[in-house]
Amino acid sequence: MRYKNIMLGLYRLIPTVLGVIAAAGAIVFYSSFHSGGAGAQDGDGIHKIKHVVIIMQENRSFDSYFGTYPGADGIPTKSGVPASCAPDGKGACVKPFHDGNNVNRGGPHGHKNAIGDIDGGKMDGFLVSAAGGRKNCAGTDDPNCGGGDVMGYHDERELPNYWHYARDFVLQDRLFEPNSSWSLPQHLYMVSEWSAKCARLGDPMSCVAEVQSPDPPRDFGARRANRVNQPGRPDYAWTDLTYLLHKNKVTWAYYVMGGDEPDCRDDAAACPPRRQDVHTPGIWNPLPSFDTVKQDGELRNVQDLRMFYTSAKNGTLASVVWLTPANKYSEHPPGPVSAGQAYVTGVINAIMQSPDWDSTAIFLTWDDWGGFYDHVVPPSVDADGYGLRVPGLVISPYARRGYIDHQTLSHDAYVKFIEDDFLGGARIDPKTDGRPDTRPGVRENATQLGDLRNDFDFSQAPRPPEILPNGMVWNGS
Repeated sequence: MRYKNIMLGLYRLIPTVLGVIAAAGAIVFYSSFHSGGAGAQDGDGIHKIKHVVIIMQENRSFDSYFGTYPGADGIPTKSGVPASCAPDGKGACVKPFHDGNNVNRGGPHGHKNAIGDIDGGKMDGFLVSAAGGRKNCAGTDDPNCGGGDVMGYHDERELPNYWHYARDFVLQDRLFEPNSSWSLPQHLYMVSEWSAKCARLGDPMSCVAEVQSPDPPRDFGARRANRVNQPGRPDYAWTDLTYLLHKNKVTWAYYVMGGDEPDCRDDAAACPPRRQDVHTPGIWNPLPSFDTVKQDGELRNVQDLRMFYTSAKNGTLASVVWLTPANKYSEHPPGPVSAGQAYVTGVINAIMQSPDWDSTAIFLTWDDWGGFYDHVVPPSVDADGYGLRVPGLVISPYARRGYIDHQTLSHDAYVKFIEDDFLGGARIDPKTDGRPDTRPGVRENATQLGDLRNDFDFSQAPRPPEILPNGMVWNGS
């Protein structure tokens, strides 16, 4: 009987013991989140996000847009004056300077230019690269082109809305381009986590990494890409994110703004403006050339940008949304800074006024550094990346207010967030996704890659919209 009473007493203590353990676990969890540890958020909190919208602008470094933002890892200063400089190749060393111009030229931004700009970690090759970029230049959007304003930076005077979003939502000051190159490879990474070239049409096992010269769109110019245009190309045979989304019945849409294409045909130095639309595969519209998109019958998901505003108004946004502009509104030099900011503000206003606002996360970023100065040495990940720092903002009703995220991030983190939110953590992984290709690794699993869940507070009530002035709604003109 005594033994039985002892056991009964112990049994009655179990709920109390379990309660103490749970409370201790909660304290550890809370401490981990508020210390900024990666992946510290509640695994269920992320599922309050039903729509991820990626707004991809063009060709700006972090320092060129937020180098003087208070509290961010910006341009090094001494006594309030920029302390770094870059040699111009003529005996002078030029310091970063405020540039109030609405139109910039930037610098060359191919793979070799990334290496030159980084200069073994000295981060001082920008002006030398820009000087070299004036040769063999095939138009203003050629990644080989550049001007003399690469050491210039903008601030709140030119970027009032972008800085407003930074103050009221989340600014990421260690977000790196996923590959050390220009727009086309980056946009391939954005939707597939790889940039490659495939020796045989339709064969993902024939694809090999190509950081500079994957198959370009047919009218982008054969000579620049060092290949001959062939029937069936460009052909992106490897696996992209939409393959997993389609397989798991997750909706997606890729919106394309009609307008001028970002380059000339056949490497011409100048050309009349050529129109792009939803049916035009381009360096900012790669999904129509992916085999998986065609095989899954989802080409219809690449849509005219005007359809985005309709979906936002009706509360029918897809789960995963990408938006890409045409030249005029892209901020790609010489696109006016003000035009890009007005377009982006209009997009964000439309989302904030949408019935879907309360369940949306907006990731606003720029595709590559555009040859502009940045002082932070990119981390080493693999042979192809990371590239230089670019600006990044997280805007959401659950975003932390006025938070600067110092985690090491790349655009790979967007794909990781989408996979964690909608795919149960599944990755674009040839060993598990049912579609083998030869990619060297799973970028979403890189040990140094931070977790975007740290930019959110899912315990807070959804924040109200903040509609900003000077936003424009693109109507096809």
